[in-house]
Amino acid sequence: MAPGNDGGARQVHLNLFAHGCGHHAAAWRAPASSVDRLGDIGYWEQLARTAERGLFDAIFLADGQSAGLDGIDRGPRWFLEPITTLTALARATERIGLVTTVSSTFWNPFNAARQLASLDHISAGRAGVNVVTSMTDAEAHNHSMAGLPGHEERYARAAEFVTVLSGLWDSWPAESIVADRSGTYTDAGQLNPIDHRGRYFDVAGPLNVPQPPQGRPVVFQAGASEPGRDLAARCAEGIYAVAWDLESARAYRRDIRSRVAEHGRDPDGVAVMPGLVTYVASSEQEAKEIQRGLNELLPVEDSLRQLAFFVGADTSGWELDAPVPDLPPLEEFRGPQGRYATVLRIIESTRPTVRELLGYLAAGGGHATFIGTPEQIADEIERWVDGGGADGFNLMPPSLPEGIDDFVDLVVPVLQERGRFRRAYEGRTLRSHLLG
Repeated sequence: MAPGNDGGARQVHLNLFAHGCGHHAAAWRAPASSVDRLGDIGYWEQLARTAERGLFDAIFLADGQSAGLDGIDRGPRWFLEPITTLTALARATERIGLVTTVSSTFWNPFNAARQLASLDHISAGRAGVNVVTSMTDAEAHNHSMAGLPGHEERYARAAEFVTVLSGLWDSWPAESIVADRSGTYTDAGQLNPIDHRGRYFDVAGPLNVPQPPQGRPVVFQAGASEPGRDLAARCAEGIYAVAWDLESARAYRRDIRSRVAEHGRDPDGVAVMPGLVTYVASSEQEAKEIQRGLNELLPVEDSLRQLAFFVGADTSGWELDAPVPDLPPLEEFRGPQGRYATVLRIIESTRPTVRELLGYLAAGGGHATFIGTPEQIADEIERWVDGGGADGFNLMPPSLPEGIDDFVDLVVPVLQERGRFRRAYEGRTLRSHLLG
């Protein structure tokens, strides 16, 4: 069922956002962590196969364009390049979608279109791309730039980037290949040089890879700002969102669907998928103990120093296992208000200790966090989907592979029993999983 409201129990969509040893900043420090396997393709194959066993729509890999020297001593960030990795995963899986991150600020659209079309061919129609504009000057310095372009310019370039991608994917129609052994391989008259001349790109075309199995790989976006939301509404079929609670998730999804409609597109053809961190166990107390075990591995001084920046206060004397001290209201805060608003929401909704607050920020940085039994996790997933906050979730396990193992083995069967999640893949392409 599509992500809209066309009657019956709405089906939940799930992606696995696979990152390092897990999304908790201290997961790599656990005695049994996967930190020594990050360069082993077998590790990533294991994650993809588990997600496929759980019938997830896709596995998603993020990307960055710098080593992050200001924090690389405190934990792993990037290791394998994502398109290369996903190409290997295509051969280790059969149905699950394969979504990579591509930076429109740094990538050439012809090369991107070529690699993504190839991934779609190799996987028989399972490729997707999350188009991002990148975030730091350190990344720009690795691409012959003095610094990152301004926000508005980055999104204008991204919009043109996606336009060129789409034109290139359409430029060598699959039906033009006749493979007549008497002498004609392709009916060249059907090829369409795009002759794009734009503000940022000049691309003649056509692409030198035939049209991929899906026609076009599925485009994802993660727009939060005004230009980002508009780009997502114009071009994305899947949107990765950030929301701590249902109220903010509902407001975001409602805004996105309105913008999609304004662009003449069907809102039910766009799946909004907030990030979701889950701690699941046979009892709520056991799930909280899993969370606490990871939180206790956090480097206290570094974590408190980072929190001090977020809240604009000296946190060095805060007691870790005491409630968070009172903070001023949002309108009185003079620092970055987005993250501060999230901190206030976390405190209001969970009444955490200082250590727990550090853990919430370390594992999701503001993404929804569900802790409890499989039934409790499923209850919250249904509440968000039925409450208009999500079409599904981009799952961000705090530790890997344990986090995805537990979700697939414990939560997925509950959703299936309730008629909210597939019991088998009905299609073979990523688009059919996401929107079918």
